[in-house]
Amino acid sequence: MTAIYLASASPRRKSLLEQIGVPHTVLFKNVDETGYEDLPPAAQVEKLALRKASAVAGDLDRGLVIGADTVVVWRGRVLNKPGNAAGALDMLLKLQSAEHTVYTGLVLIDASTGQTAVGSESTLVKFRPASPAELKAYIATGEPLDKAGAYGVQGIGGAFVESITGCYFNVVGLPLARLVKMLADFGIEVGRFWPRKD
Repeated sequence: MTAIYLASASPRRKSLLEQIGVPHTVLFKNVDETGYEDLPPAAQVEKLALRKASAVAGDLDRGLVIGADTVVVWRGRVLNKPGNAAGALDMLLKLQSAEHTVYTGLVLIDASTGQTAVGSESTLVKFRPASPAELKAYIATGEPLDKAGAYGVQGIGGAFVESITGCYFNVVGLPLARLVKMLADFGIEVGRFWPRKD
């Protein structure tokens, strides 16, 4: 069986792979995430996902590497991780005023052959109105500080999400339906990992 490697430190991506039963090993390297700021969001996340996957694949003789990168885009502006409470509040206040789009780039690389597949997914998200006090209470939990756009839809931040148009899992950080299709192109049928009751 082909070994699968997740080139990401994100516990959310690891959890999503586990959810659909894909056996994998987390193996990631820190990479420079700059240099693509002038590209459209979809191209930006694809390039970054490729950089992350390539860094891991380059150290392997065999195996399939999954790389991913997610950004939140509000009125054409990319909102990365806020890093501090003030930055998180600024982002969350912005997201109250308009729909925003979450983009995830997804890359698969066969380390033995170099075969590479690149794709991206976009999802439209709308927040309900929230007061500054409520947003500050959320920030005080610490959850927003390491999340693109300063919220985690799979956590407490889900309380702010009024609607989602598109793939929910893309907002979490790994578009599962797209991933399954891409894995099939590499000869990996996810269903074979699922338990049977016979």
